[in-house]
Amino acid sequence: MECGDDGGGGGGGTDMNSVPDGVVQHVLSMLSNVRDVAACACVCRRWRECVPYLPALFFPRNAFDTAAAARGAADDAIDRMVTSVERLRELVIYCPFSMARLPAWLAMRSTSLRVLELRMDAAAADKAEDGGYLDCIGLARSLEELRLWGVSLTSAPAWERLDRLRVLEIVGAPLEDSAVKDAIAACPNLTDLSLLGCDCSGAVSIELSLLERCRLDFLGAGNCSLSLVAPRVESLEVQGFTWITLGGGHSLRRLSIAKSTGRVYKVDTGKLPDLEHLSLRGVQWSWTAVTSVLQCARDVKHLVMKIEFCGDFDALQPFPEVDLVDFFNSHPNLRRFEIHGAMFAALCQKNSLKNLDSSFSIPCLEEVLITVRSPLNAEQKLNTLESLVKYSVRLCTMVIRISQMKNCHDAADDFFEEICKFKYMNYKKVRVE
Repeated sequence: MECGDDGGGGGGGTDMNSVPDGVVQHVLSMLSNVRDVAACACVCRRWRECVPYLPALFFPRNAFDTAAAARGAADDAIDRMVTSVERLRELVIYCPFSMARLPAWLAMRSTSLRVLELRMDAAAADKAEDGGYLDCIGLARSLEELRLWGVSLTSAPAWERLDRLRVLEIVGAPLEDSAVKDAIAACPNLTDLSLLGCDCSGAVSIELSLLERCRLDFLGAGNCSLSLVAPRVESLEVQGFTWITLGGGHSLRRLSIAKSTGRVYKVDTGKLPDLEHLSLRGVQWSWTAVTSVLQCARDVKHLVMKIEFCGDFDALQPFPEVDLVDFFNSHPNLRRFEIHGAMFAALCQKNSLKNLDSSFSIPCLEEVLITVRSPLNAEQKLNTLESLVKYSVRLCTMVIRISQMKNCHDAADDFFEEICKFKYMNYKKVRVE
C-alpha cells in the first residue's frame, strides 16, 4: 500500500490514492487520540488534509511530557490541533493545560462543539479563587454534553443559559448549594445529571422538568438534605444525604439510596407505581424512613436491603420485628430479594408463621440472596429459610452467604451444620457461599 503526495502509485501494490476521498475521511474520522492524529498527518499531504474534518480530539493524560507542559509547548500543540480541526464536535482534555488558553479554544469552535470533557485538576495552578475560571464554558453555546473533573463549584459560574445541554457530569468537586442551584438553572433541559464524589453540606435543591437519569454521590458525614423535583426521572441514585424529598417520581423505575456514614432520617418519595429496582444501603437508618420507602414501593420487583442498624439518634439499635407474611403480602410482585444481616434477623420472628393462612404464597419470588452474620436465633432463621423455599412457588435460586460470623462457641458450628443440611435437602435451589 502506498500513499504519495504526487498522486502516483507504485508498481504492483495497492495505491492509497485510488481510494475515494470520502472513504479516507471516514476512516480517519474514527481517530480521536491526538497522538494517532499527529502520526497520520505526517504520512502524506492527502491524509493531512483530512484533519480539518475530524469530529473529535482526545488529549490523554500523557499526551505531552512534563517538560513540554512546563514550558507551554503543550498549550501551543492543543491550540494548533483545535485550530486545524474546523468541524470539531467533541473535545476531551485530560492532560495539563493553561486555563488562560481555554476561552480562545472554546470561542473558536463554539458553533460546532457538542461534547466537552475537561480534567480541571490538571489546570489547578491557574484556577481563580472565585470560581470564575468556569465562566468561559458559556462560550460554547451549542454544547450537548459537559463533563468536568476536579472543579470547584463554590460560586455560580456565569453560563447564562445552555439550552442545548442534555448531559452534565461533575466529578470530585467541593460544592456550595446555591452555586449548584444556579449552575443547574443555567441548564434547564438536562436529561442526565451526575454529581459524583462531591463535597457539600447544606440543602441541595434541584428542579428539572426533563431529567431522566440522576446520580448524586456526596461525601462526608455531615447532614445534607436533598430536594429533587423531576417528574420524568426514571433512574435515581443518591449517596450521602440525611433527608431526601422527591417530587414527581411517578416514572421512576430504579431507585438507590445509600449513606456509608451517619444516618438517614427521612425519605419522602410519594407513590412509586413503576418502580422495578429498589436498593437501600447504609450503616444506620431511621425505621420510619425504611417503612416509608417500602410502603411507596409496593410493586417493586428487585429489592436490596443492606442496612446495619436503625435508630433516630447516635445509639445504634436493632431493627423491630418484621412480619414475614405481611411483608410479602405487601410486595406481591417481588422477584429478586437481597437481604443482609440485621434486616434478615428482623424477618425471623416466630409469630410470623404461627397463624399462617393456608392460602398464603409468595407468587413471584425467583431469586433470594441472604447474608447471615450471627448464629443467634438459629432456629427462627432456619424456619424462615424453610418458609421462603416452601411458599415461593417460582423460586429458582437461594444463595445463603455466611459473612463475618464469629466462631467463638459451638453455636456457630451447630448453626452452620444446620445450614448445610438445609442446603442438602434443597440442593436444586439452595447454595451456600
